[in-house]
Amino acid sequence: MLNPDDILSRLTNLHPRKIDLSLGRTENLLAALGHPEKRLPPVVHVAGSNGKGSTIAFMRAMLEAAGQRVHVYTSPHLVRFNERIRLGGTLVNDEVLADALRRVEEVNAGAPITLFEITTVTAFLLFAEHPADVLLLEVGLGGRYDSTNVVEAPAVSVITPVSIDHVEFLGGTIEAIANEKAGIIKPRVPVVIGAQPPEALAVLERVARRNHAPLFVRDEHWHVQEEGGRLVYSDEDGLLDLPRPRLMGPHQIENAGLAVAALRHLRVPGVAMEAGIPAAEWPARMQRLSTGRLVARAPEGAEVWLDGGHNVAGGAALAHALCELEERAPRPLVLVLGMLTTKDSEAFLASFRGLAREVIAVPMPAEHSGRPAEEVAGIAAHLGIPVRVAAGVGEALGSLTVAPGTLPPRVLICGSLYLAGAVLEANGTPVR
Repeated sequence: MLNPDDILSRLTNLHPRKIDLSLGRTENLLAALGHPEKRLPPVVHVAGSNGKGSTIAFMRAMLEAAGQRVHVYTSPHLVRFNERIRLGGTLVNDEVLADALRRVEEVNAGAPITLFEITTVTAFLLFAEHPADVLLLEVGLGGRYDSTNVVEAPAVSVITPVSIDHVEFLGGTIEAIANEKAGIIKPRVPVVIGAQPPEALAVLERVARRNHAPLFVRDEHWHVQEEGGRLVYSDEDGLLDLPRPRLMGPHQIENAGLAVAALRHLRVPGVAMEAGIPAAEWPARMQRLSTGRLVARAPEGAEVWLDGGHNVAGGAALAHALCELEERAPRPLVLVLGMLTTKDSEAFLASFRGLAREVIAVPMPAEHSGRPAEEVAGIAAHLGIPVRVAAGVGEALGSLTVAPGTLPPRVLICGSLYLAGAVLEANGTPVR
């Protein structure tokens, strides 16, 4: 049987020597395959800096509660590539994935192409060949020149909060990054916009007006808040009193509200939203790890949490969620942190000053461009946070102690989705 990992390894070697931000390679390959991107089910296209995956998880849960078959495309994966492609509610299996990759590889015939471009084409081929009611399509990077942006007329476009991230590709200002995200806005296609910095919102509104795209903006056209442990959503069509998400953190109220606002355009009934919101799951987003090989190394009674947050806004959202936990059940907080060289470690860590008792810096998995643990430790020390270095997450957890008369710690492993994926794999936690 064909092994998808073998094909993916070969495709990685086709990466162009020079990256040109355009859709040309994707469009040419799709044309050679008979334009599968023109045979997709109705598409909900999602861009933004933070919350894309969680927003999609909420939409999927609500759509499936409504009895619909849902395709999903997200990135990156945590443990296995198959996580990126969900066909009608189920992760693509190795045999189906390998066959599609093989066919696309043959048509590409060794031409230079990025892995994301060729795997996006593969996903479109699978989505076109398998029936579904909706496709939830996540942008990989930016929007304007992202390979997913070959979809000409989605049913609705969604833009989650925009923040500083990927500045080497998208620009160093909120306005520049928002302009790239706004690239998914299509003529006369409704665009649902989450909470934004004012400078980002101005860009998104300007692009929407230019495209005659109907706007549905947080706090202007729709509202969401938590009241009495419930999620209360309202827009011009009325008010919905819905369950609070099981996903942790106040930011998940925002993500769930954005998902509801998007699905109002697909006429998803309120009863499906009622069932779907508490059913939504999204790994490595304030995920509690209660059992597993790594967790067993932590002191008895310790809480171990995992989150892939890695940029400034992600750090702020995590700190807010942990403050909420601290108010309900106080415990000393320890961060186990690894970060990529491309991320602003100081800005990420700044949100945890006065909150984290200690940071334990760990190296990133070897295949990724990680910031040395000693460098991360230096940044934490500069911020005045007590810090030390460990050789890995297992060593960090095993080194924790509980002083007599004190509570076991609350541990958050964070800083990168790649680190989160390695933790899930090492812990033996499945990703479904």
